[in-house]
Amino acid sequence: MPVERRNFLLGAAATLAAVPARPDASVPEQDVPEQDVPEQSAALGAAGKDFPKVCGNLGNHNHSPLKKITARNLDRLGGAWHLNLEGGSTTAPQQSTCVAENGILYVQTTQQNVFAVDGRTGALKWKTNLGTKQTNMRGVALGEGLVFSTSGANIVYALAKETGQVVWQRRLITEDEGGGDTGGCDPQNGQCGGLTGTLAGAVVYWDGLIYVGMQGSTGGARGRAYALKAATGEVAWTFWACPGEGQFGNDTWEGESWKSGGAVPWIHPAIDPDLGLVYWTFGGSYPRLDGSGRGGDNLFANSIVAIDAKAGKRKWHFQSVHHDIWDLDNVMAPVLVDLRIGRGVRKVVVYGSKAGMFYFLDRATGEPVHGVTERPVPQDARQKTAPTQPFPGGAPFITQAPEFGKATRPVPFYAWGGLYTPHWDRATIIFPGAGGGADWAHLSFNPHTGWIYVGYGLINSGFSNSRDGRVNTSRPLGEYFAGGIAAVDPRTNKPVWTLDREWSLAHGNGILTTAGRVMFQGGPDGVLHAMDDTDGKILWSFQCGAGVHTSPISYEIDGEQYIAVLAGGNGLPYPDIPRGDHLWAFKLGGKVAPAAAPVPPKKRNDIRAAAVAGTTVTLGRVWDAANQRPGPAENTVAQNAMSPQHLRVPKGTAITFVNPADNAFAHAAVSFFECEFDSGVLMPGQSFTHTFATPGEHFYNDAIFPQNTGKIVVY
Repeated sequence: MPVERRNFLLGAAATLAAVPARPDASVPEQDVPEQDVPEQSAALGAAGKDFPKVCGNLGNHNHSPLKKITARNLDRLGGAWHLNLEGGSTTAPQQSTCVAENGILYVQTTQQNVFAVDGRTGALKWKTNLGTKQTNMRGVALGEGLVFSTSGANIVYALAKETGQVVWQRRLITEDEGGGDTGGCDPQNGQCGGLTGTLAGAVVYWDGLIYVGMQGSTGGARGRAYALKAATGEVAWTFWACPGEGQFGNDTWEGESWKSGGAVPWIHPAIDPDLGLVYWTFGGSYPRLDGSGRGGDNLFANSIVAIDAKAGKRKWHFQSVHHDIWDLDNVMAPVLVDLRIGRGVRKVVVYGSKAGMFYFLDRATGEPVHGVTERPVPQDARQKTAPTQPFPGGAPFITQAPEFGKATRPVPFYAWGGLYTPHWDRATIIFPGAGGGADWAHLSFNPHTGWIYVGYGLINSGFSNSRDGRVNTSRPLGEYFAGGIAAVDPRTNKPVWTLDREWSLAHGNGILTTAGRVMFQGGPDGVLHAMDDTDGKILWSFQCGAGVHTSPISYEIDGEQYIAVLAGGNGLPYPDIPRGDHLWAFKLGGKVAPAAAPVPPKKRNDIRAAAVAGTTVTLGRVWDAANQRPGPAENTVAQNAMSPQHLRVPKGTAITFVNPADNAFAHAAVSFFECEFDSGVLMPGQSFTHTFATPGEHFYNDAIFPQNTGKIVVY
C-alpha cells in the first residue's frame, strides 16, 4: 500500500466496518445511569475551582467537576455580573473563550485587547492592547506567571499575569510583512514557500512551551504549527503541514503545489504528557475547491498529526479526507479520552468532524479503535479525485446527504449529492457542507455519562469552479440554516441521540458539561441554555445580548460556583448574527437581569443587496448600483446575476422578467420554495410577466444557472 494511502503509520491494520446511512435520532426516555468510565489520566489535568485553559485541560474535555449547580436549583441561577469589555459599542465578532485562575478571568477580544476581570464582581483588573490589526482571537494560555496571547500582526505576547505588562513579544514571519523569527525555516533551502497567513486558535501552555497555530489567507498559506519557549518566546520548533522537498509526505503533492497548499491549524491542539505528544488537526488543501493542480492525497491537509511535543517531529498521522475539494477540513480541538472497551482500557484521541462522523484513534499508534473502511467514492478526473475515502466503524451522528424534510433540502436546479460528490463548473450541493457537520464547535467529554457531546450545523454548500478557476457559491442563497446537538458513545462510535434544533451550533458554540449533571451551550440568537446531560432537554435559558460563539466555563470562588461566557457574535454561518462584547457570569441567586433580546439571525441565507423599487428584472446581469441599471454584460457564474437582485413592490404589482436579446444563453426565473411563479425557459429576447398577489419574501433562481438568485419582497 503506498504510504500516502495509509491512514496510520504505526500499529495493526484497521478492521473493516460498514457505516449505517442514518443515525438513530431518538432520545432515551429513561434515566441514563453513570457509565463504567475509567479514571482519566491525571497528567491531562482537570478543571476544578479553576478553569485554567480553553476546553478545561490538556485533553480538551470541556468538563467541570463542580456540582453545586444542578437541575434541581437551576430556577435560582441568574446573572452574577455583566461587563461590556469594549464599552458596549462594537460590531466585531468575538470567538475568545475565557479561562479562570485564582478567581480571575482572562479573555481576549477581536479588537486586540486582553483583559483580566475579577470573577466575583466583574471589576476590571487590567486591560492590555496588542495592536489594531483585528483577527479572530480564540483564547489565551496561562503558565509561569504569564498570560500568553497572539495578535493580528502575527506577534506572540507574554504578559505579566498580575499587571498585564508585556514581558516579551515574538513576531512570527509573514511574507507580506517580513521581519521576525523564521521559526526554523531557512529561506535559502527552498522550504519556506507560502509564508502568508495569520496566527489563530487558542494558545496552549505545557511544560515550558507554548503552542500556537495559524489560519490561512486568500492566496493560499502553507500551514505550520509553532512551539515557542514560554520564558523567552524563542521558537523551539515549527511543523510544516505541507511537507517540503525531501520531507515525508511531499510526494503527495503534485509539482510545487505544496508551497501554497493550505492545511492550516487554526484550532488549538491537545497534549498527552504521558506520551509526550501534541495532537494537532490541520485544515483543507488549497485551492479549496479546485484539485486539478494539486494531484495526490495532499498530506497533512485534512489530517490529525501526533507530534513529539518537545522536538516537533511527526510520530504518526491519520488523514480523514484525501485530496479534499469540499472544504471538509475537520479542524477541531481533539479530545483525549481513556475508554473501557471490552476488558481493556484504550487511550484514544477523538477526531472530527465536518463530515458528521468521528474517528477514534489510539493515542500512541494512530490505529483506528473502531476500524476504518476505505470506500470507493464518486470520481471526476478533472478534479483528480481520490479513489477512496475513509469511513470509521460505528455510525455518523448526522445524515450525510441533503434531506428534503429538513433545512438541508437542496435549492432547486442545482446538481446535488451526498458526501464526496465531486463538482466542476456546475454548482453542486452536498451535505455536510463547508459549514455543516460539527465544524469547530468545542466538544465535551462527560465522565458521568461516558459520552461525547457536539453541536452540529444543518447547512448545505454548493460547490463549483467557474471557467477561470474562481470559487463560487459557498452557500446557496435562499437555503435554510439549522442545526442541533448530538451525544455519541465513544465505546461504539454511535450516536446515543441527536436533537435537531432551530440554530446551527457548529461555529464555536462549545458545550460545557458539569458534575452537577447539567450542560451549557449558547446559540447565534444570544440565548445560553442549560440542558439535562442525559437527553439534551432544555432546563434553563438566559438572553446574553449577542450570539454565543464561545465555550461556557465554570469556576469557584469561596465555595460558590459560577458559569461564565463571552457573548459577542460571529460572522458564520449567519452573516447577521447579533454582535456585542458581553462578558457574563452566573451564580445561584444572581440578580442581574438578562440583556434585551437582539434581532435574531435570519434562518434563510438571505440576499443582502439593497432593495430597489421597479417592475422589471433583467436575467443574467449584475446590477449596476451606482447607475441604478442592469450591467452591460451577461454573467452566468455570479450569485447576484439578477438585475436588480432585491426588488420591493406593493401587493398586486406585475413584474416582468427579461432575457435581453444580446444575452448568449437561455435563462429562467423560478420561485422556490414557495412556488409562486415559473417563467419557463426564456430564450434571448423573450420575457415573462407575473402579478404578485401574496405578501412576503419570494426567492427565485435561474433554472439554467441556479446560483443566480434573486428575491422579491411583496408588501
